[in-house]
Amino acid sequence: MATMNWRTINIDLLDPESSANFPTATLSPAVSPVSAAEVQNLASQIKQLLRGGDSEGALRGALENPPYGGDAAAKEVHLATVVEILQSIKQSEMSPLLSRIYSSEGGVEALDVLMKYLYKGMSHSSRPSSASARSMSPQTTGFSQIQQRGGGEGGGQAMSVLLSWHEKLVEIAGPGSIVRVMSDRRTV
Repeated sequence: MATMNWRTINIDLLDPESSANFPTATLSPAVSPVSAAEVQNLASQIKQLLRGGDSEGALRGALENPPYGGDAAAKEVHLATVVEILQSIKQSEMSPLLSRIYSSEGGVEALDVLMKYLYKGMSHSSRPSSASARSMSPQTTGFSQIQQRGGGEGGGQAMSVLLSWHEKLVEIAGPGSIVRVMSDRRTV
């Protein structure tokens, strides 16, 4: 009789559906690399549409071409472009515009990309900069005051715009958009 210790057997190697039997890199979809120059070129084309008054075309162009394979600088440029587009659209035009995009071909994916940009924009505008982090003053309440009231760089206004878009987007696309964005491995 063999004296094999059954507690040392790696049973994951015996399971055909185990992650030990296939590379986990295959779980993330393949994305083509995008250079910062290509994103900058796209941003200038989108801004030209925006200056021409075609805000829906500018938004569609930005959402149909997210730089999934770009570096951090390229993604930051595209984020700034998307936020600029969102800030230029009036609140009364949000719902009709989102409805038209949603009902068009590829509209669900485009609104999911918009949701990704909303979350990324919210995470960036809530992050204190290094200069404001140094000037934080502790308050007697235990909270830290990062910016003075009425001051700052307009981060509150940008956050308000992003939250308004989030509200309208959830009304149109539903909460499934949030789930799809949170489970998607591609980042913007």
